[in-house]
Amino acid sequence: MLAFAGESHQNGSDFIAASASLCCCMPQIGDGEEISICIIITMHAFEAESLCSLLTGCFFWHTTPLCFFLQVPGISLGYTALARQDRSMEKVWESFFSDPSQWWDHRLCKLNSRHPDFKHKRTQQGLWIWRKGNPRWVKARLATVTGTIQQSVFSWNTVLLRFVKDGQYRLALDLYKQMQHESIKPDTFTMVQVLNACASLTALEEGRLVHAQTVENGYDSDLFVGNSLVNMYSKCGSIDDACRAFSKINARDVVSWTAMIVAHAKSGQGEKALSLYRQMQLENVKPDTFAFVSVLNACASMAALPEGRHLHAQILEDGCQSNVFVGSGLIDMYAKCGSIEDSCKVFNVYEFECDVVSWNAMIVGYVKCGQSLKALELYWQMQREQVKADTATFVGVLNACAELAALEDGRRVHAEILQHDCECNVMVESCLVDMYIKCGSLENAFTTFSDMRCREVVSWTVMIVGYGKFGQSEKALDLYRQMQLEQVKPDAVTFVSVLNACANTAALEEGRLVHAQIIQYGCEADIRVRNCLIDMYAKCGSIEDSCKVFNDGFTTDVISWTAMIGGYVKCGQEQKALKFYQQMLLESVEPVNLTFVGVLSACSNVAALKEGRHVHAKVMETGCVSDVAIANCLIDMYSKSGCIEDACRIFNHMPSRDHVSWNAMIMGYALHGHGKEALRLLEHMFQEDLDTDGITFVGLLSACNHAGLIDEGHFYFEHMNPVCAVSTEVEHYSCMVDLLGRAGKLDEAEALITKMPCEPNLTIWTALLGACRNSGNVEMGERIARKLLDVDPQCASAYVLLSNMYAAAGH
Repeated sequence: MLAFAGESHQNGSDFIAASASLCCCMPQIGDGEEISICIIITMHAFEAESLCSLLTGCFFWHTTPLCFFLQVPGISLGYTALARQDRSMEKVWESFFSDPSQWWDHRLCKLNSRHPDFKHKRTQQGLWIWRKGNPRWVKARLATVTGTIQQSVFSWNTVLLRFVKDGQYRLALDLYKQMQHESIKPDTFTMVQVLNACASLTALEEGRLVHAQTVENGYDSDLFVGNSLVNMYSKCGSIDDACRAFSKINARDVVSWTAMIVAHAKSGQGEKALSLYRQMQLENVKPDTFAFVSVLNACASMAALPEGRHLHAQILEDGCQSNVFVGSGLIDMYAKCGSIEDSCKVFNVYEFECDVVSWNAMIVGYVKCGQSLKALELYWQMQREQVKADTATFVGVLNACAELAALEDGRRVHAEILQHDCECNVMVESCLVDMYIKCGSLENAFTTFSDMRCREVVSWTVMIVGYGKFGQSEKALDLYRQMQLEQVKPDAVTFVSVLNACANTAALEEGRLVHAQIIQYGCEADIRVRNCLIDMYAKCGSIEDSCKVFNDGFTTDVISWTAMIGGYVKCGQEQKALKFYQQMLLESVEPVNLTFVGVLSACSNVAALKEGRHVHAKVMETGCVSDVAIANCLIDMYSKSGCIEDACRIFNHMPSRDHVSWNAMIMGYALHGHGKEALRLLEHMFQEDLDTDGITFVGLLSACNHAGLIDEGHFYFEHMNPVCAVSTEVEHYSCMVDLLGRAGKLDEAEALITKMPCEPNLTIWTALLGACRNSGNVEMGERIARKLLDVDPQCASAYVLLSNMYAAAGH
């Protein structure tokens, strides 16, 4: 209850003024608030009439019970405003229904109940549908005329802005189409919001239609519309259209220039972005922090360190160095330009005001420069200084753990992620899976993957790659099938991983199914996918399909040619591999290291010394001779082509060697019967504490065999397992049986076979049967031949050796 009283007529005018102040406050009273207001006043009649008009007009829009008791000298007057209010509202609604086209419909854009549902276009008078004082017939009649009431462009813009702010861009575009259907002329604000929606959806064609409508309405020269057009075209990847829209802007501001710089930087045209920045300065447009960040990104994309340093000087001159985004941009630019020291200087200068963005830039910079340990140390420092990490922080530090294979640190970071409630972020979870895989913990990787609430294509691909890395190609294919069942669309990287799994398991039919899906998803033109298809078909023994993929009309690169050469070698078609290499040179495709490895393997297999020397000359020409893998292939090629001296020369001139280099040289000596040299190399390996493997001892035993070094061969055979920790395989037994057989120690050779931990194969029995033939031991030969035929009844060499043995014995 609000009570006001005036005692004499002298106070009547003052009370009217005071009542006006009360009236101004009344719109704050909301719907449904029952506030009784009783005013008792003593005044003259003319004053009472003025006050009643004032109060009745004010409280007209409210449902508050309002009662006046006016005491006028000589007159006793009771005045109830509510009845007058009802009559006034009825008149206004009658006016509304007589011509609804004169009213705007604001129902869609109402922010709260105080805003009217309808507003008169000329007088701006408002009407509320749900007011208690409305006539009862209003709602029924309203249903018959609502379609004829026009919504103002302001109403449409309000809803449009709400959709864009909430990220409901498709709804925003649909609303714009409805606005056109109802013949509401958009204003510049409308066009800006619609263009922003098109930009966010990268809806280029719809954006072009909106552009045409801006021209039609004469808005294309408007600064804000022009800036939005440039932004839309740049985000849709149409740089040419962005340039044309930029050229139409009459008075460009810093936003216009920044939008163009960003467009060129994102499209990989860093030089053009820098050129625009210089032109912007010539036109005396002062850059802001966003412009500086954009130009820094352009410098980073080109690794343009001198330009970046010059820009840094301008930032200092303009006093923008304290901006955290500019500082982070400087850190990122220096890191991507390979100058991590400058990144550290920037970070240390502004460390007291750095936020998480700056820390993230520094952590990522260390990782990109190969200093993952420092990135990890910086993360722990960040934790000590209580800077709250975000998802970008965790992505950077998990990459650092992955590069270092730091499993325990990775687990600690995982615990931090759980505490920060970031485990539901798909990117963070995918990095966790990748980190565990690179740290060798496939079990933790799969557990993390299984616990993911939402898996995107990146998550599936990382796990498929992980299985492939651990040699579990069958599980990789199973996971790919599960991915399809969950209707996750694969991308090019997924297909590369799956094709590698098919190649490793020689799963030709599975590979053909994947090929069909590649075509279905439109990835057949991707050069990485096509190269993997060539490799997969070749490793599955279908070189014809490899040729079809290579010749299907799409772009090829040096990897495509290399894959074909390797495929021919894999399928035993070395001559075709050599011809393919010649064709590659004729088409001016420069070979790479893997190409030389493939073609040198072809030369080795067919002892093509002439072609091998030509390849060697090309290797010298391209400066690849120091590559260890190529040098190893050259040693093998010259050894198998009968030029052991050339093989020795290459081995001796190698700046660095791996265990394959030593094995290749030992095998070369073995082929040429140089047992002593092979033993000398092995001793050298022991002196330098180099690792030996099974291939090393196969070469050594073969060398002893060819050189007749029985005692030495027997010695190393006995010591390879206990001393060198190399397990004895079938190949080593085969060499020893051949060695003992050539020395005439047939019983010892047979005894060795009986002690084998595994079943002897065809090669071992054939070697012993050949030794029986050479020594003329028919009795043992017959016994060994029966065992040989038990292994393979169709073995032709058994019958030939028996025949020769009988002939030599005169049988």
